[in-house]
Amino acid sequence: MKFMKKTAIYFSLFFILLLINGIIVYKMYRRHHKEVVDKKILEEIDPQQSYNQFNFSMAPVSKSMKTQVFLSDNRVANLKAFFRKYNSDLYDHAEKIVEVSDKYKFDYRLLPAIAMQESGLCRTIPYESYNCWGWGIYGDTVTRFDSYDDALETVAKGIKDHYIDNGLVTASAIMKKYTPSSNGSWAYGVNTFLRLLE
Repeated sequence: MKFMKKTAIYFSLFFILLLINGIIVYKMYRRHHKEVVDKKILEEIDPQQSYNQFNFSMAPVSKSMKTQVFLSDNRVANLKAFFRKYNSDLYDHAEKIVEVSDKYKFDYRLLPAIAMQESGLCRTIPYESYNCWGWGIYGDTVTRFDSYDDALETVAKGIKDHYIDNGLVTASAIMKKYTPSSNGSWAYGVNTFLRLLE
């Protein structure tokens, strides 16, 4: 009888240890799987491709067809819908965003995506700074602009001159200089907002 009780106890302990081991292995698998998925998300561009993610504006073709049908530019409407959804002050500056993106030849979604990541589309910015992009904000230093249009012009030119023209053409590459202390979450956020604006 004692032998049977001991055997039952050993089997119970064995199955409990087996269950605990299974749970640990499952959690390790889930963590590894999440890391693999996160890594894939951050690898935005296949290095074999010859184009650059932010090198070209997504401006529509402006040539007319023989039937005199013109392709319309729906980028401003797309931005306004996005800004309205998030109740952003940038709603009235959608045209300016498209204008400076075309002027400096990069994807019009980049400025709003960075603004969303940095300030929730201008909801949390230093008082009267008009700085939705965290541009030149570090420690006690705060870069202030006279208006959102002034900020858009300065930030767009800065992104072109200091990032894109230096080959930093993906969110991950920009992140390394823009916010080097980020663990990857900045690029992940920017890419998420870029996709929301597609």
